[in-house]
Amino acid sequence: MTPEQLADRVLAWYAIHGRDLPWRRTRDPYAILVSEVMLQQTQVERVIERWTAWLERWPTAGELAAAPRADVIAAWQGLGYNRRAVALHEAARAIAEHGVPQDQAGWRALPGVGPYTAAAVCALALDHDVIPIDVNVQRILERALDATAIEPPPGRGHDLTQSLFDLGATICLARIPRCEACPLADGCPSRGNRYEPARRQSRFEGSRRQARGQLLNRLREAPVPLADCDDEIAALLIKDGLAEERDGMLALPI
Repeated sequence: MTPEQLADRVLAWYAIHGRDLPWRRTRDPYAILVSEVMLQQTQVERVIERWTAWLERWPTAGELAAAPRADVIAAWQGLGYNRRAVALHEAARAIAEHGVPQDQAGWRALPGVGPYTAAAVCALALDHDVIPIDVNVQRILERALDATAIEPPPGRGHDLTQSLFDLGATICLARIPRCEACPLADGCPSRGNRYEPARRQSRFEGSRRQARGQLLNRLREAPVPLADCDDEIAALLIKDGLAEERDGMLALPI
């Protein structure tokens, strides 16, 4: 199978089976950035409601930039990996001050925006002919083409990106792919293969990560005396911009 054949088949499949996700109804770079940051290590179903509420509250980068950091951190509750909220807030401030970047280098210069997110915003919001490589896209390319990248047909970067996202999320699954439903199956050298589970994440229950999240949730309700906090966890929250010390109390940043 050639890359061109893969693109044609996946695009045709997507035209019928593509998911209707709210962030696919916009080409606003800020809205796309919010969706991509939220979707990092958070399930799509959870993000749908939170993305919609976020855009209702802060519909532009300028409005998010003007929001107090404490409000942004509070609104992120339940999405996990709270440093993403701080990075998104800082990125919004940069956009509000300097304007929307028009290329991947400009996006990568923003706080918290790496190569994947920069490529995703350029493909999905700015119609650049680039395919962002997340774990789902990488899995498809490795299995079907033994490749690590693919060029989209001219003008189809947006559609091919969405197509590959959906194929990887619903058909070309990590452990037991649904080859019988895959548009690439008859030309895929990996057809019928099964895969070992990825290495499990370290235990969350009782971990420092859990304790950190619990302390941050307390701060979302009210400041906490520093004397009642674990020194190491408090220092990490301060270092990550998620908290600050004020008059002997640990609180969300102003």
